[in-house]
Amino acid sequence: MQEQQKAVTLVGVPIEEGSGRGGCAMGPAALRIAGIGQMLQELGYRVSDAGDLRPGPAADLRTNPKAKNLPIVGAFTRLLEKTTFDAACADSLPVALGGDHSLSMGSVSGMARYAEQVGRPLFVLWLDAHADFNTPETSPSGNMHGMPVAFFCGQAEFAPILPADRPFVDPKQVYQVGIRSVDEEERVAIATNKVNVFDMRAVDEDGVGAIMRRILAEVGRNNGLLHVSLDVDFLDPDVAPGVGTTVPGGATFREAHLIMEMLHDSGLVSSLDLVELNPFLDDRGKSARVLVDLAASLFGRRVLDRPTRSA
Repeated sequence: MQEQQKAVTLVGVPIEEGSGRGGCAMGPAALRIAGIGQMLQELGYRVSDAGDLRPGPAADLRTNPKAKNLPIVGAFTRLLEKTTFDAACADSLPVALGGDHSLSMGSVSGMARYAEQVGRPLFVLWLDAHADFNTPETSPSGNMHGMPVAFFCGQAEFAPILPADRPFVDPKQVYQVGIRSVDEEERVAIATNKVNVFDMRAVDEDGVGAIMRRILAEVGRNNGLLHVSLDVDFLDPDVAPGVGTTVPGGATFREAHLIMEMLHDSGLVSSLDLVELNPFLDDRGKSARVLVDLAASLFGRRVLDRPTRSA
């Protein structure tokens, strides 16, 4: 984010209906308890907490067995799209506190509308074990937290959730890092749409520093805005166990912090998602604290400034 950008809007998104299991609805409360608001204030930001979004199901959206819980996921998408857009228009950096990853259908769409308004391209950094490029036709489960990237790229227009003429994100401006679990048909869609994927093998071979320099250079060359979407399962389960979609072999604590530190130094970040935190599966709040620590690095806390915690 730019140095003059000192306002942050926290938006709780207690949605779990996109994930197929309960628990993610408690994520926003856990992140607040872990101190995300206090951390931002200590770093000098003006923090506005918009509270938790509480939409009822969208009555005009019919149920779809291949897109489970579509009416409520669609309602959250519509409300978060507007909330994110309004915050960005007010020169505040929106931070969506999740909640499962279906919320990015709304947050990224809101930022895409804002990016079009200000005449700048929107890039997305997707930190996740999964590509989330499924559609109802390709998804093995029908869970909509596996569809947001296809949705905001315009490749999953299966229901009138948002206006059909809204701005989309160019798939070639999506950068996925840490991927290690992809469905077969999803793999084809990613390649066809030319999504930039740096899986864990790429992370192992090249290192996150080199990968991030490449991504940030591209965003900077194009005067882009950068939306960062951080899924708990991007991290190795030993680092952050509080997620219902654990995949072994994820990013280490230091790799994740390096990414966040480089993002801060770039001054390019315009919005942030923290998603898939399931406190019911966590170990005494460990994952929530890790997410807040990572957010602190993104917002400017240096390694030497981070408080030492007792074990």
